[in-house]
Amino acid sequence: MASHRGRFGALTIAALSACAHPQPAAPAPVSSPAPPVNTAKLVVLLAESPTFPKAAQATNDSLVHAQIDGLGAAQVSKVSLEVVQLAIECVEPSVTCYEAVGRSLAAKDLLFAQIAAASRRQLKVTITLFDVDAKTPKTKAEKIFASEDEATAGIAELVAEVTRP
Repeated sequence: MASHRGRFGALTIAALSACAHPQPAAPAPVSSPAPPVNTAKLVVLLAESPTFPKAAQATNDSLVHAQIDGLGAAQVSKVSLEVVQLAIECVEPSVTCYEAVGRSLAAKDLLFAQIAAASRRQLKVTITLFDVDAKTPKTKAEKIFASEDEATAGIAELVAEVTRP
C-alpha cells in the first residue's frame, strides 16, 4: 500500500512540478499593416440641395469627373461639405473652416459646390477649388441660374471654368 501511495505522491509531485514550469510564450500575433495614410491631393465634396436635387446631381456628376492638372485623381468624399463642417464644429463659410475641413480630410485641395436659392425659382451655384495649405481659394466661380433646368444644363461649364488651367 505504501508503494501505491509513493507512486501516487510521486505522480502528484511530477504533475504539480510540470504546472510550475513556465509555459512557452504564445506566438506573437501577426500585426496587420497600418492602414494607408490618405495621400489624396484633391478631395471632392459632393453637393446637397433638397430644394434643387437635379442641380445637385448635375453638380456632383461634374465635380466627380473634373480633371485638374497637377492634382492627380480626386478622392470623392462620402459626405458633403456641410456634414464635415458639422462634424468638426466649424460651420461658417470661411477660409478658417475650409482649411479645417481640408485638414480633417488630409487633403491638399478641396473642390466643392454650394447651391442656394437666389429667389423663388432662381438658384446660385458656387464652385470653389480651395488650396488648404495656402488657406485660400485657388479659383472660384458662381452663377445665378434662372431655373433648375438651366442650372442642370450649365453647371458643367461652371465646373470647367474653375478646374481648367
